[in-house]
Amino acid sequence: MTARVGIPSSLFYYVHFPMWQTFFSELGIEVVTSGQTTKGLLDEGVKEALADACVPIKLFFGHVIALKDKVDYLFIPRVVCLNRKTIYCPKFLGLPDMIRHGLSGMPPIIDVEMDNRQGWTSLWKSYLKIGRIFGRGKMKIFMAYLKARSVARRFHSLLLAGMHPPEAITALAKGANVPLPGEKKKGDLVFAVLGYPYEVHDQFISVGLVKKLKKMGVSVITMENLPPKKIARANMLEKKMFWTFSDLALNAAYYLFREGKVDGIIHLTAFGCGPDSMVDKLMELASRDYPDIPYMSVTIDEHTGDAGISTRLEAFLDMVKRKKEALQSTCPR
Repeated sequence: MTARVGIPSSLFYYVHFPMWQTFFSELGIEVVTSGQTTKGLLDEGVKEALADACVPIKLFFGHVIALKDKVDYLFIPRVVCLNRKTIYCPKFLGLPDMIRHGLSGMPPIIDVEMDNRQGWTSLWKSYLKIGRIFGRGKMKIFMAYLKARSVARRFHSLLLAGMHPPEAITALAKGANVPLPGEKKKGDLVFAVLGYPYEVHDQFISVGLVKKLKKMGVSVITMENLPPKKIARANMLEKKMFWTFSDLALNAAYYLFREGKVDGIIHLTAFGCGPDSMVDKLMELASRDYPDIPYMSVTIDEHTGDAGISTRLEAFLDMVKRKKEALQSTCPR
């Protein structure tokens, strides 16, 4: 009988799911996801998680509960560092323990540590441990690992071509070729929506912010669409931000402010997230040096309402349009 491994559709899902799914599939293991976020799923997570946890962690609990009785294993790796420079939020590092001791009746949790600061082969060794759990041979595991890395590279090429993670995941599932970037329509406004992938791209907790902007006729880019090397060089601090996603989001803002290729920047932040509060303040300070690019911060939690977000987006869009019209009218022809 084929083993079933559950991968919650939250947190790292928007960054590593194509690679993880491919790895398990190549080993002959069925991958089961928890599906899209719903109010009921979030409510379950809020009920079980610590009260002072941020909404993404509460949501993760809900996704795990949704998988509880559907799988033989839960895949919750302890991802520490993948770029040899910054580490992930401590709550990410503690996820396996929080689930194991916070929820009852859970299936076995695969919590292999991933930390490439331990050497260039450390990531391969982590996947080897995972494959060994299912009794697979070293060569079969290695071939699955190579295929997974190949799919991960294709996934990132889709993002750099302009797709957002949910779109790229769907395209890969359908076997779509890497698309060329769509041609921007003349007169379109371009907004950057910056924030952690599991906040920006979860349609429920972000209250469909990206989709709302697109319906308003705005082209949207996120930090996944930007060249990683250029983002890294945009750092304006004396050293890197300690947390991986925080460092990426902040440097993406610095890069976009300097390049001046967007008409506005929106930072989506989660209430109760310590690193986020620091990133938001640094983005706000940077925005003062670039008054031609309006900046807005939007905070979300489990109580965020659709109407409030829509009203703020409409007001921000109207302000950006008025600002551009005013600049155009004052510029000499």
